[in-house]
Amino acid sequence: MPITELEQRIVAAVETIAPSVAGIESLKLTGRRGNSPWGPVGRATAVVIDADGHLLTNHHVVEDATRVRVHLPDGRDLDGEVIGGDPATDVAVVKVDGIAATPAQLGDSENLRVGQPVLAVGHALGLPGGPTVSLGLVSALNRPLPGSDFIFEGLVQTDAAINPGNSGGPLVDLDGRVVGLNAAMVPFAQGVGFALPIHAVQRIADELRRNGRVVRPWIGVMVAEVGPDLARQYSLVPGSGLLVAEVVARSPAHRAGVRNGDVIQQVGPFPVHRVRDLLEGLTKFPVGSDVPITLQRRGQPLAVTVPLQEKPEEATAVAGR
Repeated sequence: MPITELEQRIVAAVETIAPSVAGIESLKLTGRRGNSPWGPVGRATAVVIDADGHLLTNHHVVEDATRVRVHLPDGRDLDGEVIGGDPATDVAVVKVDGIAATPAQLGDSENLRVGQPVLAVGHALGLPGGPTVSLGLVSALNRPLPGSDFIFEGLVQTDAAINPGNSGGPLVDLDGRVVGLNAAMVPFAQGVGFALPIHAVQRIADELRRNGRVVRPWIGVMVAEVGPDLARQYSLVPGSGLLVAEVVARSPAHRAGVRNGDVIQQVGPFPVHRVRDLLEGLTKFPVGSDVPITLQRRGQPLAVTVPLQEKPEEATAVAGR
């Protein structure tokens, strides 16, 4: 039976991404057990993103790891160094010296479409013999992850099989380009997995490579999306912006004159309708800059300038619902 054009594309995509997919083990020193001082071993996946030996994986894979071992596609096992990790987005960058693997091609996750075929590639269940490949569809876009406290909601939902060990592996399109970083499966569901969109992951990874951490902008407000119920209660237009529920004392927003009951409608040139719009809009400005914000107060437009500050460690989330 001749191979179809679709099958040829799938095989070619796998052959394109396979040289960039590595296995990763994180070991934690938790006290001596028998003849070994090591504790639990976590096994997952990483993807090579540049010729300097940087790999992407999930933060939960390497969190609190005492030692990281990377199993390269060419069969070598090398020690890896965790350059930085971001628990809020579950992204981490690991560095391996002497690597000769091929960097993955990064795709365009912002133009994904529901129904588009994708492949999940990773070391599922830690099985020997190379990564496992599963085929599925983009089931939904811009999903929140159930039970998570991620700061962005724009996850890619897929029915491609994602199992323990797939964490940190690539979700790729039929050209073999990475469109997501596989992050989670829902254990009580069938065919429901989630990947972090690569356009968001890339931004986080760039910061981790530069600084070893993510510098997050903060203005000091708690907000709520103006849905139908809230709109009726406060005589607002549904979807008109974000209602300021609380302004943190002595925060940038407080100093700029933002008040409870204001509706944030625009950050710089970027319209604000949802929480993620505010978060993403603020990231377009460097910390320390003055950000123009357009508000509505008692039905009247108002423009303020808010000095952007790095989010303090003790600060709560920028938004609530």
